[in-house]
Amino acid sequence: MTPALMILAAEEKSQAVTHWAGRIGWVVGLLLFIALLYWLMREGWKWRGTLQGDLPELPAVPADPGASTLTMTGRYHGSTTAGQWLDRIVAQGLGTRSRAELTLTEQGVRVDRPGAQDFFIPAAALRGARLDKGIAGKVLTEGGLLVITWQHGDKTIDSGFRSDTAAEHAAWVEALTTMTPTTNDSTTEGAR
Repeated sequence: MTPALMILAAEEKSQAVTHWAGRIGWVVGLLLFIALLYWLMREGWKWRGTLQGDLPELPAVPADPGASTLTMTGRYHGSTTAGQWLDRIVAQGLGTRSRAELTLTEQGVRVDRPGAQDFFIPAAALRGARLDKGIAGKVLTEGGLLVITWQHGDKTIDSGFRSDTAAEHAAWVEALTTMTPTTNDSTTEGAR
């Protein structure tokens, strides 16, 4: 070996030292940024609820809703302004996704939601039903979502449900369409 190579071989090399203060600073900064994003989303959700504060209380389930015609278990995916599938309604608990059990009687549709506020859609408030593929924040295959259009106060609402057994949707659309007091084609057609 040449003397120059021997000197290089004898020289000890050490691993570069990690600059821990800089790395910790970046991690803390990233965590603060993520916390800020979540806080802004939460504030946006609360602001949307404030803007929709004119929505009246949801109808309570009547003491005697009558005999059930149809039942369905599945998921409640949310409610939007009718015909505007991205305009989510969060006031009065309608923005809370949850499991749901729907019961159809001659008086209307009872929606039982564990962990969220139950509500009732009176038969007189029904404006139609259809199969659709999406509602604010949830997109499924064509016909994978049962959308019930109903009137609440002066607002027409689309509420989206998905049954655990998708084959049940057609029977619900048929039953709800026959119960609808007036058919308004502008609210029962998907506006996409």
